[in-house]
Amino acid sequence: MTTAIPPASPQQAKEKITQIRTLPMPIRWLPGAVTSVLMLMTLDYLFNIGWLTFVTGLETQFYYAVVALLLPLVYLLWPIRAAVQARPVPWYDYLLSAITLLVGGYFVYHADSILQRGWAFAAPDTAVVASYAYWLLIIEAARRAGGWPIAIIVSCFSLYPLVADIVPGPIQAFPSSLEETAMYHTMSTESIMGVPLQAFAGLVIGFLVFGVVLQKSGGGKFFINLAFALLGHVRGGPAKVSIFSSGLMGSMSGSVISNVLTTGVLSIPAMRRIGMGRSFSGGVEACASTGGVLMPPVMGATAFVMAMFLDVPYSAVALAAIIPSILYFLGLFIQIDAYAARHDIKGLPAVELPSLWQTLKEGWYFIFVFALLVWMLLVMQREAVAPFYATALLLVLNQFSRHNRWGLRELGETLSSAAKLFAELIAILAGVGMLVGALSMTGLSGTIANDFIHIAGGSVPLLLIMGALTSFVLGIGMTVTAAYIFLAVALAPALIQGGGLDPMAVHMFILYWGMLSFITPPVALGAFAAATVAGARPMATGLQAMRLGSVIYFIPFLFVLNPALIMQGEPLQIGLVFVQALIGIVLFASAMQGYLIGVGRLGVGMIYESVVRGLVLVAGLLFALPGGGMVPLSQAELFAFALAALVPAVLLARWSQRHARPAAVSAPSAVDP
Repeated sequence: MTTAIPPASPQQAKEKITQIRTLPMPIRWLPGAVTSVLMLMTLDYLFNIGWLTFVTGLETQFYYAVVALLLPLVYLLWPIRAAVQARPVPWYDYLLSAITLLVGGYFVYHADSILQRGWAFAAPDTAVVASYAYWLLIIEAARRAGGWPIAIIVSCFSLYPLVADIVPGPIQAFPSSLEETAMYHTMSTESIMGVPLQAFAGLVIGFLVFGVVLQKSGGGKFFINLAFALLGHVRGGPAKVSIFSSGLMGSMSGSVISNVLTTGVLSIPAMRRIGMGRSFSGGVEACASTGGVLMPPVMGATAFVMAMFLDVPYSAVALAAIIPSILYFLGLFIQIDAYAARHDIKGLPAVELPSLWQTLKEGWYFIFVFALLVWMLLVMQREAVAPFYATALLLVLNQFSRHNRWGLRELGETLSSAAKLFAELIAILAGVGMLVGALSMTGLSGTIANDFIHIAGGSVPLLLIMGALTSFVLGIGMTVTAAYIFLAVALAPALIQGGGLDPMAVHMFILYWGMLSFITPPVALGAFAAATVAGARPMATGLQAMRLGSVIYFIPFLFVLNPALIMQGEPLQIGLVFVQALIGIVLFASAMQGYLIGVGRLGVGMIYESVVRGLVLVAGLLFALPGGGMVPLSQAELFAFALAALVPAVLLARWSQRHARPAAVSAPSAVDP
């Protein structure tokens, strides 16, 4: 019998995953102070208040100020290696932090000269030296906050312009000197200060603050209590609670790890109580939290970067994500329901569940704030300022709550948590910006699409498979945002130009396949976080998450083949393909767990079950697949083949149930301890 790993507290889990160290008492106030200054700067910039024009009067100066403020924190919060996380901050990290602040301050001070005198192409010697220093400091900051893979990739690509003329054929380009490369990286608006950083400064900051305030003000507890009140009593109730609460919380916080550690600490123990295994419980929470980040209105930093790449309002990205996220959560819900039915897992007793009325009475304002955010995003289309209004309203209403009212301690914790989130993201985005800058500087971003098309031989299905695998592999080694940015520059144009595919569908495709790294071993960060909370084996949890979230592996292909699934088309067409996809997802998810509503267990005995589940799986895929276009079969032909697989499967399942021993039909399979 395997020995269970003791579950970790949320704080222990967070430290273990993020490797952030605790600052000494004399400077523990620093992250909170940085967040306060950043908020003042951002509000002045977005609302054009005019109080801080010495840093917000010029757009690029504001971007430089954001980096200069946050990047020094990386050297204080993240140790040089994970093994020394528990030790005090060493002298060299204080020194690196101070140097980063000075170099960043230099660029803030000279932002006007950089823009007016074209320092990106011809700069004074001091600026060149500062550029070399910033280049190295950003790569090291990206390594500490994002890991070795992102540091190696950023380093190689940022140096690429130096050897662009001597690399092999397809990636050969115009070379530049070391000095020219350093100046372009730090002083142009195409590299460090490019689209990723612009999206962060103009859009992401507000939503990250909203997510942190929501979490710290008891939003996670409210959503999970609401979910327990609604679903806790049904079969497999706590697992369905995890879907509902993590979906709602993730759709407002935009962070997979924070989502797991907020809702998972309540939902995972409840799943264990009703008989679900540790790794299964962790897998459910990992899948639900990952799906929450793919669900509007707040979809994480990557969606905002996508909006800037596509040059569309963020609301367009949020609308496009609605149907795919519904399909994903439906697939997860059906799998959990089938698992609970097959293993005869009941819900929690009604007496142990929170009162729906009491829950709404105590936390109604979270729903009100959620509605305000959606209204400002979708109706008013004020995505840059919407989260600030929502946060302000949440803070005011929260102070009237007896249960969640803040004091100075809660305020300090919130500001500190936000600073850590900002610092991590700024290090990664500044590093990835150099990757984009290198492609821009050499002109490769304009030709690499043609190279991809040439490699694929002009085949759109092959391009899609290449895109899926590349997104997945990069998502394992890099953050999702970093992987998306690279592929948005390198691969998306090939799929759009070479395949004639819808731009929004292509960018969503890349985002979805990058997100798969959260639930797919060997990395599976979301599953690892859930395993830490559940006290389960990380690899076993990752495999369970992969199986439970299996529907997400082919949903991106559905909306690329038929953009009606991302709201691109006539209402009738959108409705038809949505219903068609719903049927397919239900059958697919049921086949994965071997239980179909209305039919029961899909075959009794290994041979019968394998055949029936295989036929139902094929039927689900054929129902969901859009006909015509790249698919060589019409919609009617696909339906006919789907029915030809489904009808015999149902008949065979019924026959095997009748002819099997009653115990064989009803006996639950063992679950992990």
